[in-house]
Amino acid sequence: MLGHNKLCAVVAASTASSLYRQLRQALRQTHTIEFRLDWLANDREIERFFGKLRAPQTDVTFIATLRRREAGGRYRGTIAKQLFYLAQAIRAGSRWYDLEIETVRQCPPELIEALLGEGRELRSAHFFHSMPQDLRRIARELRRGDPDRIKIAVQCDSLAKAWRLELLAREQRSLVAIPMGDVALPARVLALRARGGFAYAPVENATAPGQTSLQEMRSLYRVDHLDSRTRVYGVIGDPIAHSLSPAMQNAGFQARRMNAVYLPFRVKELKDFIDSIPEFGIRGFSVTLPHKQSILDYLDGCDRLAAKIGAVNTVVVRGARGLYGYNTDYVGVLRTLASRMPLSKSRVLIMGTGGAARAVAFALAQAGSAVCVSARRWKQATGLAKAVNGEAIARPRLRHEFFDAIVNATPVGMFPAVGGSPLEARELNCRLVFDTIYRPRVTRLLRLAARRGVATVSGVEMFIAQGTAQWEIWTGERAPADAMRRAVLAALRRDSARGRTKGVR
Repeated sequence: MLGHNKLCAVVAASTASSLYRQLRQALRQTHTIEFRLDWLANDREIERFFGKLRAPQTDVTFIATLRRREAGGRYRGTIAKQLFYLAQAIRAGSRWYDLEIETVRQCPPELIEALLGEGRELRSAHFFHSMPQDLRRIARELRRGDPDRIKIAVQCDSLAKAWRLELLAREQRSLVAIPMGDVALPARVLALRARGGFAYAPVENATAPGQTSLQEMRSLYRVDHLDSRTRVYGVIGDPIAHSLSPAMQNAGFQARRMNAVYLPFRVKELKDFIDSIPEFGIRGFSVTLPHKQSILDYLDGCDRLAAKIGAVNTVVVRGARGLYGYNTDYVGVLRTLASRMPLSKSRVLIMGTGGAARAVAFALAQAGSAVCVSARRWKQATGLAKAVNGEAIARPRLRHEFFDAIVNATPVGMFPAVGGSPLEARELNCRLVFDTIYRPRVTRLLRLAARRGVATVSGVEMFIAQGTAQWEIWTGERAPADAMRRAVLAALRRDSARGRTKGVR
């Protein structure tokens, strides 16, 4: 291993004082730290940082990196200056240094040995745009000169590519494999289940595509506790970065002290994810936009309610590949609205025709509501209305209609595009507006409704209700609903605080 910890904190800043502050912060969370000297503004700041740096404790491992622009870094200096500063880092107590293949190709090995021989070399190759065809050839080239470890970092736009890189790392024990990009986030986390697993996590500034912060890696995904017995769950969607499902579900696992982790999978192509289920050992997963209906094509079966709705938001993996679907959005809708209004004989307008809209429509129809549907696509609106014995209403008519409730089941207004609303204020002729979006907690639609004196309901309650139902389906145990609720509300409060800091309304 490169250090005493599988998780390496990355410190990167433009000034020596900021870099040193991050370093001290990182030492409170891990004893393996990479400092990115190339992020410092100039050579003077590099020298200032060395003036502050002290030899680490015996159980602390420093990795010094001064990556040149040619290799995807920020350093504009010469190779001679690069080697000079890496040698200085070794003298200051850095046990390891990272030297990219671009420098090695232009530098005599005798010079590297003479200047850096007292340190341990991590020789690296980075591919920020695509995966090279022959990874083994890259690995062979990296090993010339016998460095202590080698590293290959590759931008992965699919889970299949991330798994290919993981297989190479398992085959070649001296290789550190780093899949880059948001699609590869689960692969980076799950690599830490292995005894020789290794991952980078920034304290503040991400230095590679898709990096997850040190705080999230340790507190949200609890990577310090991952091992070969860890059960894996997740949520699939595109986009997925906005999802608070990891905060909620992982809080449930932590409350019950379960050896399990829940991860966000950005899934562009469903087949890519489905094929990766056995490789990553996935036991179950949530489904969100845009896959709630298309996932049906990959299931071996689903419960009668989900089949009737025609949308699935929860999947259990049975055996190696057997997939069985459920719909807990239905439960979330009923628990949320039934406590606020009588559903029987109420007239309710649903905006949208996707998976969430279908669950809302069937839930309300089952409860005795008169369901109306409006959407941009008239054919889909009439189809959903017919399925629940309801009525399709064209958008121009909405100003002249009245409803007991209006439910937004579209993604319009969802983080990060928080300025949108599926309806205008003059179209909100109703007693109650329910927005199934939960992030932000108060959407522009809800603010418009409140200004008209209309009662509002956030999607948070539905989100928590459907999520606790998922947790119970996967685990067979009663969900720690209070702990899961606290985690969601805490995350939303942080959202709100960040919004105030940035002037977001």
